[in-house]
Amino acid sequence: MSAGGGWEPLRRPNRPRMSKTPFGRLAFVHGLAIGGDTFVTMALAGSLFFSISPDAARNRVALYLVLTVAPFAVVAPWLGPLLDRSRNGRRTMLIVANAGRAVACVLMARHIQSLLLFPEAFAVLVLSKAYSITKSSLVPATVADESALVEANSRLAVLAVLAGFVAAIPGAAVLKIGFLGAEWVMRLAAVAFTAAAIAGMRLDRVPDQKGPAVTLAEEKAELHTAAIRLSVSAMAVLRAVVGFLVFLTAFAFRRDQAAAWWFGVVIAASMVGSFIGAAMAPWLRRATAEERILAGALVAVAVVGGLAARAGGRVSFALLAAVVGAAASAGKLAFDSIVQRDAPDAVRGRTFARFETRFQVVWVVGAFIPVVISIPGWLGMAVIALACGAAFVIYAVGLRAARRASAAS
Repeated sequence: MSAGGGWEPLRRPNRPRMSKTPFGRLAFVHGLAIGGDTFVTMALAGSLFFSISPDAARNRVALYLVLTVAPFAVVAPWLGPLLDRSRNGRRTMLIVANAGRAVACVLMARHIQSLLLFPEAFAVLVLSKAYSITKSSLVPATVADESALVEANSRLAVLAVLAGFVAAIPGAAVLKIGFLGAEWVMRLAAVAFTAAAIAGMRLDRVPDQKGPAVTLAEEKAELHTAAIRLSVSAMAVLRAVVGFLVFLTAFAFRRDQAAAWWFGVVIAASMVGSFIGAAMAPWLRRATAEERILAGALVAVAVVGGLAARAGGRVSFALLAAVVGAAASAGKLAFDSIVQRDAPDAVRGRTFARFETRFQVVWVVGAFIPVVISIPGWLGMAVIALACGAAFVIYAVGLRAARRASAAS
């Protein structure tokens, strides 16, 4: 009521626009970067590089798997310590990673049919891993408290899926135009990465951590807490299952002479599952802890894997792919939040670099198994069910033992 006795109209609360919040600015950068990644993937798929189909020789597939691990051998040793030592190193690295990818994409557009494409594409892979690790280490600085980490990670994951779909539309259109093709899709990627680098300059500078420096002994103690140690193992199993299922499906469909669109159905089911998992993660976090989200992901894959193995058939592959996609997506968001919550901020960069390296290695190990060994589809799905079931038991027993030890002390 006004001083004169009359009523004043209600005013909207003064809330900052999403684009002006630290998280909103990071999300904008991430959307542009994912758009660039999508263009790169489409351009490479439309060229001679990485055009590996289920009918390709197994040794070519194995070479591709090794190539996906190689960037981590470059990134892990130097990126983590660089992010942790340098003042504002995370913000700077995010800008450099996107700008570097823009330059590499311009060069790749010129060398799309040349052998120079291989080292340039390798540079893009290295910078992509550097960007991913840097982005994860920046998230805690954009939220108010630890309880918002799962929701923040979830929103970034959902945004990534949406940005990928949006970028795929002009990418596909350019690929269809004969006189443009993959070269111009690569140039679109360069534009997206340039925009992401420019947008990265608007990110807030991350202040130095207050308090004493973390010693090596303290770092090891914090990174070997039960929550982190057990969660790493659980997440590693989920990542190995993802790699295993991709190539199990590819070679099973090849043996059965399934139409190519069936593999597309499985990929689409996995993407839909990943989207659902990312969207559900905040709701799950409000209902339970991150550790239980990871445990639930393992149980879901174990149960559906068992049912799919019993039923068999291509529809079972699609159903299992959807569940694995949802479980891996929700589980990864929960795991990231556990690390962001429990790991020392002073060593968060090297922590994410270390864990991402492990997860990529186990993904490749899981993928190698159906590449080098011919496994019937039903047996492969049964292996997935047994692996996740065993991982759940180990995870649950380990967490219970850790809680008892903590209560006793």
